[in-house]
Amino acid sequence: MVFPNPWLTFSLMFLIVWFVIWIVRGKLRKEMLQVSFITSLFGFTEPLFVPEYWNPPSLFNLATRTGFDIESLIFCFAVGGIGSVIYEFLTKKRHKKIRRYRKDTERYRLHLMAIFSMPVFFIFLIIFSRLNPIYSAIIAMFIGSVFAILCRPDLKARVFIGGASFFILYFVFFLLFNLMYPGLVQEVWSLSVLSGILLLGVPLEELLFAFTFGMLWSTYYEHLKWYK
Repeated sequence: MVFPNPWLTFSLMFLIVWFVIWIVRGKLRKEMLQVSFITSLFGFTEPLFVPEYWNPPSLFNLATRTGFDIESLIFCFAVGGIGSVIYEFLTKKRHKKIRRYRKDTERYRLHLMAIFSMPVFFIFLIIFSRLNPIYSAIIAMFIGSVFAILCRPDLKARVFIGGASFFILYFVFFLLFNLMYPGLVQEVWSLSVLSGILLLGVPLEELLFAFTFGMLWSTYYEHLKWYK
């Protein structure tokens, strides 16, 4: 079977999972939609990664021509929704409203750091460091996860289970991707400026991204909505 567009195929794999969760767990739909729409905006950061991190074949060759592509919006939409609810989907736990912190407390300042530290550190590293953008993203998401735990120790299990669960899903999908497109990783990813480490053919950076993304996104909704 021929899969003509690798990046679109990979993005649609996650979108299919998104729709499965949407159909099976109706009570998670509001959270999925809200987080997915917010996360889809990160698709517009793609020019930071092309070609510094990779140069994916995309619809209408947009990634190569402009740095932007449609697949990034689909991918970010799908993984955002999945990452935000994967813990609830696996554990079947429900949200409960908590009391807001007073604005003059240390806990409230940690709350703000949990929400804003990721984009702030990402922008800082992009501007002031020479790191590849993927490392800036990984570091920023890890820092955001640390602040999430410091602010809400009750979410510690959620952070690590969310990270591990999304890591496993991402790893399995990437293995399938490699079966469909053998040798494409060497052609598309800028391995010469990365670690060059491949785990069963999957770039180490992709797996670090998956784990830190799952860690951070599994708690974002709870911080924004004051839930536990």
